[in-house]
Amino acid sequence: MAHLLGAEALHLEFPTKVVFDGVSLGIDEGDRIGIVGRNGDGKSTLMAMLAGRIAPDAGRVTVRGGVRVGVLDQADTLDDSLTVAQSVVGDRAEHEWAGDGRTRDVIAGLLAGIPWDGPVTGLSGGQRRRVALAALLTGDDDVIFLDEPTNHLDVEAIAWLAAHLKRRWATGTGALLVVTHDRWFLDEVCTKTWEVHDRIVEPFDGGYAAYILQRVERDRQSAVIEARRQNLARKELAWLRRGAPARTSKPKFRIDAANALIEDVPEIRDKTELQSLAVSRLGKDVVDLLDTAVSYPSPDGGPAREVLHPFEWRIAPGERTGILGVNGAGKSTLLGLVSGEVSPTAGRVKRGKTVRVATLTQRLDELDEHLDDPVRVVIAQLRTTYSFGAGSKAQELTPGQLLERMGFSSAQLSTPVKDLSGGQKRRLQLLLILLEQPNVLILDEPTNDLDTDMLAAMEDLLDSWPGTLLVVSHDRYFLERVTDQQYAILGGHLRHLPGGVDEYLRLRERERNAPPAGVPAASASSSTTPGLSGAELRNAQKEVAALERRLEKLEKQIAAAKTALADRDQADYVGIGAEMTRISTLESERDEVEERWFVLTEQLG
Repeated sequence: MAHLLGAEALHLEFPTKVVFDGVSLGIDEGDRIGIVGRNGDGKSTLMAMLAGRIAPDAGRVTVRGGVRVGVLDQADTLDDSLTVAQSVVGDRAEHEWAGDGRTRDVIAGLLAGIPWDGPVTGLSGGQRRRVALAALLTGDDDVIFLDEPTNHLDVEAIAWLAAHLKRRWATGTGALLVVTHDRWFLDEVCTKTWEVHDRIVEPFDGGYAAYILQRVERDRQSAVIEARRQNLARKELAWLRRGAPARTSKPKFRIDAANALIEDVPEIRDKTELQSLAVSRLGKDVVDLLDTAVSYPSPDGGPAREVLHPFEWRIAPGERTGILGVNGAGKSTLLGLVSGEVSPTAGRVKRGKTVRVATLTQRLDELDEHLDDPVRVVIAQLRTTYSFGAGSKAQELTPGQLLERMGFSSAQLSTPVKDLSGGQKRRLQLLLILLEQPNVLILDEPTNDLDTDMLAAMEDLLDSWPGTLLVVSHDRYFLERVTDQQYAILGGHLRHLPGGVDEYLRLRERERNAPPAGVPAASASSSTTPGLSGAELRNAQKEVAALERRLEKLEKQIAAAKTALADRDQADYVGIGAEMTRISTLESERDEVEERWFVLTEQLG
């Protein structure tokens, strides 16, 4: 492979810190490299040096003659005096850019719904990110540097970006370097991983999953790597191996080695035990939304706009649910109904008497009153201990121990809250909420400003949190990792997703490709599904319908069994154990039915 860009003996230091010392590396044709590491270790700085934005104190960066390098900065660099069109295609004539297939694909994939001739000023953060990405991707660069490209993007846009980058260059050509905390994106796009730590850059083969395996092997062999980080990495690997088939087939490493590493690692969550504890804390009633709908008045005085059409959702004790939907679909409204911040315009919301809801918002409101206080003063005002886990695994931790678990050093306890980094503030915010001991926890984009190690620490903490968990996140990996099921808001309707995020993306694609109103469906698409004969198609459709009926029946049986569990005498250990076994059996059958449903719907498209 031809060499595109290289760095030799890079040394960089700031007034109080040596960032890199003697770093040498190269980027070749065909490289797809993800950069990972803790916040503050120099990921973005490394990219800036390689892109020529920052000059090293010693060493040099060389670029092969004629190589074009494009950069997406983490900060917003759009010119507010330009229109969207000018920002993306510059002064090129319409026939020129419209005749380029790549440019049309980028515009269709990223800028749908954004006024093409409208001004950049006034766009939302997510829209500005899409415009900046489109401006870069319509170019013809040989090397692309992306610094947190998924920030402000929804799941659908992230999936489109991953697909675009995978097909952008022919095999063995072009090069990509990306800094992101989005682990699904890293695993989907990258074939190499660079870990930035301790003033060096350590290379690994493969995407994020392969990196995790190799890091575990390194940690097992190195006495200088603390045991806590090793255990988290091994737990992360267990999730990767025990996840959906699409995930386990992705990592490019030996399956037998992975099995040997995780053979003694327990399941990431003891669902039955957590469920039992959640029932004892919450009772059988959590939050029921019954024929609930929400409408907002039209700003121009016209008919009210119905954001959520009438739906029913009975949230169970210990339920772990992820919510998907495009920006503006109504996710925040749905969470507001659950928390009580939004009142329905139709139907009703019924809450259990013991329900205590806490919300981790995208803002940092919980920290406003503590900005001038050192961290140790803030935690001194809180509970002396915090209980989490269930049964024999229950633990009591002090706030200080929890801070350590969330990545705070003892020296940082004296730092005023206002001087903490964005990731540190986010972690402290979560701690303040958990110490309130809620039994229903709502997480609204909780992964902002966190690196992959801190995300793993948060996931580990949530694994033993015994309550009902509702999550809205564009971080697909995090969403699939901490929740057991997903719902989507599509066209104002709440819809269960047995096939998870993949099903959501298929439904969104189908929604976009639906024929316009008044156009018969037969004229807009083929009458048969490719790869299936007419008889096979009919049989598959019948089986899908039967599976959906079975899934609905199983969900009702599981819900009824959980309700019965709450009504049982808690001293009847034998009866409770039998009921838990029955629930586990029903859940296993539901999972098998969902898997068969997923396979068939894949075939039907």
